[in-house]
Amino acid sequence: MNFLKKLVLWLAIIFTFIIILLHLFDVDYLLKAVRVVYLNGKTTAYLDDYTYFDNRIIKKGTAQPWALHKEYNKVKPTERLAEVNKELGTVAYVIIKNDSLWHESYYDGYSKDSKSNSFSMAKSIVSAAMFKAIMEGKIKNVDQKVSDYFPEFGKGPAAKLTVGDLSSMATGLDWNEHYSSAFSITTRAYFGDELEKTMLNVGVVQEPGKKFDYVSGATQLLAMVIVKATGEHLADYVSEKFWQPMGMEHDALWQLDREGGIEKAYCCVASNARDFARFGKLFLHKGNWNGSQIIDPAYVAKMVNPRFPESPQYGYGWWLNNYLGKKMYYMRGHLGQFCIVIPEDNIVIVRLGHIKGLQTDTDPHSNDFYVYVDEAYKMMGMMKPSEGKGNSLPMTKKEAEGK
Repeated sequence: MNFLKKLVLWLAIIFTFIIILLHLFDVDYLLKAVRVVYLNGKTTAYLDDYTYFDNRIIKKGTAQPWALHKEYNKVKPTERLAEVNKELGTVAYVIIKNDSLWHESYYDGYSKDSKSNSFSMAKSIVSAAMFKAIMEGKIKNVDQKVSDYFPEFGKGPAAKLTVGDLSSMATGLDWNEHYSSAFSITTRAYFGDELEKTMLNVGVVQEPGKKFDYVSGATQLLAMVIVKATGEHLADYVSEKFWQPMGMEHDALWQLDREGGIEKAYCCVASNARDFARFGKLFLHKGNWNGSQIIDPAYVAKMVNPRFPESPQYGYGWWLNNYLGKKMYYMRGHLGQFCIVIPEDNIVIVRLGHIKGLQTDTDPHSNDFYVYVDEAYKMMGMMKPSEGKGNSLPMTKKEAEGK
């Protein structure tokens, strides 16, 4: 008994000492990371982790339910799609054809009403909010300086930083986009409770506006500009300008850095596949929603075309791909969240799930992207079973290594 008492005492002393060290070295956010992630048997952020954070509601208005296509759910997922869905832990796979629900499948206890974390799909929403603020004259244009809102960015290379640079990922920010490192700034931003302070201490170490470099801090800083320009919480502005007029069927949640704090804008909108698909429909129709022009078509065109010819994979908040001889653009998030728009065929594809496909150094688009597109076309009878890039692509690193 004495031994157990001593053991408990020593463990308590060690734990207290660790906590003191974490505070002294300003990495106490790691305590929340351990509690939210590792104590739940995870190794990274996950689909329903929003329940462990404070959130602000993105309020819906009058719901506008999707029309059901005359062929709704008459075709089952292909064998290849079913295989990849199982392997990568898909929870939702939805096809919108001609503005109607053509197919939807749900797995792992998820349904059409289930919320899940958007992760970086939120970046597309934030860029859309920026262009909406420009339409309303609350932000001058894409060339407006960030220092107009935050004087902290008024010296050195930072003085050239514009809101357009933030949206197009051409910032020169000193940012380490590592999701698995406990000490990266991305991890601090995700689990820390002083996000604005963190952002205002990020330096600009290269001249902005010169090249594409994907960093989450760009979108976070952009959201802070939008909040200052509009005088509203980001969730409230997105609710007023998008969630309500687009007839979302459910309220959504946007993770905050702390109670009453700011939205983690580079990620973390908790919503569902049907409502995420509405952004696909909005952009497919060049910013028009059932007769109402929510975003100017010229701004939509700017968002879904590359800023830099040498980086054709990204525009302003949207990923871009020319595949099957068709222009495609999409929202993308950690663990393989997708909202894919194919204007030529009036198709939107949404996939939500637990695991992302293989990302190689030679292709900015992960392998599962091709599967989700290929198999949708096969299901709709628009592609032969033997066609498409996704048939033979490995989905995991082990498969790629032949293990």
